Amino acid sequence: MSETLQPDPVSKPVSSVEAGLLFEGLSPEARLLAAVSGGPDSIALLGLLAEWAKGPGRPAIHAATVDHGLRPEAAAEAEDVAALCRRLGVPHRTLRWEGAKPASGVQAEARRARYALLAAEARRLGGAALVTAHTLDDQAETVLMRLAHGSGPSGLGGMRARAERDGLVLARPLLGIAKARLVATAQARGLPFIRDPSNADERFERVRWRAAMPLLAQRGLTAERLGRLAERMARLDAVADRRAGEAFAGLRLPDDHEGEGEEVRLDFSRLAEEPEEVVLRVLALALEAVAPPGDGYGRLERLEDCLHALLAAERSRLATRRTLSGCIVALAGDGVLSLRREGARRRGVHPATS
Repeated sequence: MSETLQPDPVSKPVSSVEAGLLFEGLSPEARLLAAVSGGPDSIALLGLLAEWAKGPGRPAIHAATVDHGLRPEAAAEAEDVAALCRRLGVPHRTLRWEGAKPASGVQAEARRARYALLAAEARRLGGAALVTAHTLDDQAETVLMRLAHGSGPSGLGGMRARAERDGLVLARPLLGIAKARLVATAQARGLPFIRDPSNADERFERVRWRAAMPLLAQRGLTAERLGRLAERMARLDAVADRRAGEAFAGLRLPDDHEGEGEEVRLDFSRLAEEPEEVVLRVLALALEAVAPPGDGYGRLERLEDCLHALLAAERSRLATRRTLSGCIVALAGDGVLSLRREGARRRGVHPATS
């Protein structure tokens, strides 16, 4: 089903020259896999990439559409994308999410399945970089959602324009471009697109935040300002991460219990002299080194609570033991902090008892 919208006079289409600048960082890649849902954002990305790729020395472009099997129209929409790809000379594959679908948390599960399918296709193509059409509006919604969920600086940095996950390059070259401009781009190029009705279904959290954006913008909290906040938080996050990595490496002590399971020991007395954000991140790194696979420390508040207890004990030169993320976190009176996996009998964050 194609959708025709009236051109937005204040939304300027992305030009070929601007697209060239946006895609400049993609030039070194051997090949690219564009995730194309059929909506205006990804259709605009497809059209811009297909044109840009005709230049000399540019990577080969492939496209894929995920059919989640959640709507009867999805298969026909995927075929519409395939037809457009044939018109543009871009190889295309439809990837299907097979099996039973969850009764709740559908969007989150669909997102995980979509990434897994696209990642597998990128690897099948020989390590293609996955390119998505996330926009400035998506970034603003992400920042608001993470703020509401209590995220720290890392979360408020939003999505990154370029990231690596499981050895796969994930690129979002349109992250600074407003969605309205991509709608205008698709229209100006005569590229047909569809609208997924789930994008207007207020049962989903992202849709509710999307609906709130016009009111927030009236109060000055525009997508542009939220996007700028994400950029600034990402800069701070990078600095704090780098310092935490240095501190973790410099303050890690030899393991006194080799052969008895993984253990991390830190000179916590010296670590406590660092800014609290750095100490928090070092504690997270230590937990990642010893926690059972798949375990995380959960909400940031849990990690912060554990850290505050450790800092209070260190100031008083007292020993303390806590459990977090399936690990025993023990601070000795001499200021040495040790982390090791606990038994299977208990989980969570609480004072450890013998």
